[in-house]
Amino acid sequence: MKSARICLVGAGRAGMVHAFNFRYRVAEAELVAIVDANEAMAQERAGELDVPFVFDSIESALSQADFDAVCIATPTFTHASIVIAAARAGKHVLCEKPMALTLDEADAMIAAARQADVVLQIGFMRRFDPAFRAAKEQIEAGVIGDPIVIRTLTRGPGLPPRWACDPTTSIGMLAEVNSHDFDTIRWLAGSEFARVYAEAATFKAPELEAEFPGFYDTAIVTTRLVNGTLGIIDGCCPVGYGYDARAEVLGTGGVLFIGELREHALVRCTREDGVVTKQFSAWAKRFEAGYLAEDEHFINCIRTGEPPLVSGEDGRQALEGVLAATRSIQTGAPVSLPFAESAGDVM
Repeated sequence: MKSARICLVGAGRAGMVHAFNFRYRVAEAELVAIVDANEAMAQERAGELDVPFVFDSIESALSQADFDAVCIATPTFTHASIVIAAARAGKHVLCEKPMALTLDEADAMIAAARQADVVLQIGFMRRFDPAFRAAKEQIEAGVIGDPIVIRTLTRGPGLPPRWACDPTTSIGMLAEVNSHDFDTIRWLAGSEFARVYAEAATFKAPELEAEFPGFYDTAIVTTRLVNGTLGIIDGCCPVGYGYDARAEVLGTGGVLFIGELREHALVRCTREDGVVTKQFSAWAKRFEAGYLAEDEHFINCIRTGEPPLVSGEDGRQALEGVLAATRSIQTGAPVSLPFAESAGDVM
């Protein structure tokens, strides 16, 4: 098969990480088009990367350009319509997290990809990060015995875009920031969520809570999985001090510590400054290797027919955990899974 031709949909920060990889770093991939509602920005990005085609909608791209796959890095509330349109046109899909706003949307996305027999991969890049992958391999090898408690955190230095703070267009921080943690827990545990309880508060951005009822910037989630493993998620955004994504797995025979805040394995100590080290300032730097491996895996799946390591079903399961936690925040009570969307509004 010749190089897989990629159309990037969404030319923001996350989109440009993928764009750079597909343009320069992923063998057998060719970035041929960029789509963004902000066509001027798309034109600028295309000029920087020498990409021939620019469009302001997926419909225009599908009707006017020739490509094999789409990489979607647009706001969450647009994911379902773009994925379904691309799949129905026979295009393979890499879609950034969170997968969708509702389980019905996720189901429709999965069904469209299955009916078209195309790849649907969800952007949980931690599964491709060297440290997280090594931890998964050691857990499966029984090095620390059976997992007892999995603790994972994501803390971002700044706030997500405004649409992500608005409950009419986003599920909230647990989806936009911490959906990685929901996926990490179920992946490392090798099991599904059985019960979820969450508490949330607003400490860092009270002005947004006043503007968007239901907004929160800090959350703690406790979970029990079907196999008995306990999970804890710690999320806060913005924290200011840097980008912080770590995990700990306590097993019956040992413990694993995954990731660290330090960008470099270098620490300076002087009488004047004390102990000083450099922290990660952004997610793109912390998970640079993970994003590259994720994009390489997507191309490999297209070329070989191998199923993706992070499927649409995986995206749905993480979304279900997020929705259950959001319901728990609203009701103040634990929520059992499977989750019933019809039981109330989670937006």
